[in-house]
Amino acid sequence: MARPLITLAATLMIMGAGSVFAASSTDLAVTGLITPSACVPTLSQGGVADYGKIAARDLQISQPTPLPATTLQLNVNCSAATLFALNGVDNRPGSAIDVDGSSFGLGFINGTEKVGSFLVVLNNYLADSQPVTKLVSRNNGASWIENSEDAIWIPGWLTAFGSNSGGDWAPIAITTLTSDVRVHPIIAASETLTLTEEQPIDGSATLEVRYL
Repeated sequence: MARPLITLAATLMIMGAGSVFAASSTDLAVTGLITPSACVPTLSQGGVADYGKIAARDLQISQPTPLPATTLQLNVNCSAATLFALNGVDNRPGSAIDVDGSSFGLGFINGTEKVGSFLVVLNNYLADSQPVTKLVSRNNGASWIENSEDAIWIPGWLTAFGSNSGGDWAPIAITTLTSDVRVHPIIAASETLTLTEEQPIDGSATLEVRYL
């Protein structure tokens, strides 16, 4: 789809002043695209999965305790059919209890004790009311592979929706995307936490729309 676009560029050249000799220089370019389409993501329940108060005695002592999953609804509404991907940013970096970077963190107690993690799964998705394939990119959109229905959403990996009608998997332009967002929290083993007073479960992630 041809899209009107404007390219902005600025250059900066640093040169020695007041010298008759040629000076070394380098260029700095600032580039980008201004897209005429805009997409707005929204989550049900204000984007909050609230688990209320959990008794410390209900947590497992020597291993993590999974909490029941909560399902929110995601809607992405664009002003026109738009190529985009979704990116998940962990706002509590370094606090997840996994070791492979596959989950989002639930914050710290006393600055060092990791409260736990939460996994995110996108499923039951429709693009413009039609079934579509979920795709993932591990290289910032340079290439895409098919992602299974129940695959977890890994922070920093782009998720899009598309087809392989051209031979390779690639995102398609979408006007309206709907999807369930399943949140799976896991609380760290209680023996690793200071629970002599109430402690917050403080998970936070930002869902970004990336225009492609």
